[in-house]
Amino acid sequence: MIDYSAFYALLEELQAEQWLAELPQQQLENLIPSSQGKFGVWQALITALHAYSPRSSDFNSDSVLIGQALDISPQQHTLLYDTLRQFCPWRKGPFSLFGIDITTEWHSDWKWQRLLPHISPLQHRLVLDVGCGNGYHCWRMLGAGAKAVIGIDPLLLNVMQFQLIKHLQGKNAPVHVLPLGMENIPQGLQLFDTVFSMGVLYHRRSPIDHLIELRDSLQPGGELVLETLIIDGSLGETLLPTDRYARMRNVWFIPSVPTLSNWMRRCGFKNIRLVDINQTSILEQRRTEWMTFHSLEQFLDPNDHNLTCEGLPAPKRAIVIANS
Repeated sequence: MIDYSAFYALLEELQAEQWLAELPQQQLENLIPSSQGKFGVWQALITALHAYSPRSSDFNSDSVLIGQALDISPQQHTLLYDTLRQFCPWRKGPFSLFGIDITTEWHSDWKWQRLLPHISPLQHRLVLDVGCGNGYHCWRMLGAGAKAVIGIDPLLLNVMQFQLIKHLQGKNAPVHVLPLGMENIPQGLQLFDTVFSMGVLYHRRSPIDHLIELRDSLQPGGELVLETLIIDGSLGETLLPTDRYARMRNVWFIPSVPTLSNWMRRCGFKNIRLVDINQTSILEQRRTEWMTFHSLEQFLDPNDHNLTCEGLPAPKRAIVIANS
């Protein structure tokens, strides 16, 4: 099993007894090898990476950097490359690990560049990243000065990619990724200074419930950074795909910005402000040697990239910031 003792110690320090009591069973249920067939394989691959000691790390560069090629032997380089390939597909990034550049499906650094000028400084803040993927943004949040960062993601591959990166980093960095969904966070926790929910809202059958969960995880006056799909439109307009959206089955409600703001207001958020709207390009989300499956270009109308292959408005994303 993954060693979360440092995370448990953090919860004890924060006096988060309710969550601390629930976590061991939650993790046991999500990491049982019989239900997650590759867990044991991935864990063994990580454990086999011995004596990788980076002389330096940089979490403020566009590509999260851990170590240099000269820090390891040619044999270690070959082993690391072969191991990283076993964890494909790599969707969030980019990363540079001991000189091996992982060009991920998403240019997650571009999203970070769009939101960073608008959020409250993260220095000394306790941060939650909901649906964090492999933790790319968690490392960027740590680089921005966060006291500690907790990421949650229910997909085990994402959790294990993070564990591999943290293993290579080698130090007891205060960043953790748990195999959980937002519904596993205790109600009314009111623990975090800043909560990020990026690329999650439209996957929830009840966006209102998700917003309430986010609100209740924040300390009073804490900051929510919400990034989600939106459509052009006025108050009350929402797209509910009849089946798939950009070939995704699990897309539910895509609101207009006025509708999203109204949802947030009804859920008790204050000081709601739109800070960015961006139509996702095929340069930001694309196939690479580290993610060889279909990506955004294959999900759009080949004759009009303003439409999905289903004839719906192409992915457009908004970043909205608010306080609890």
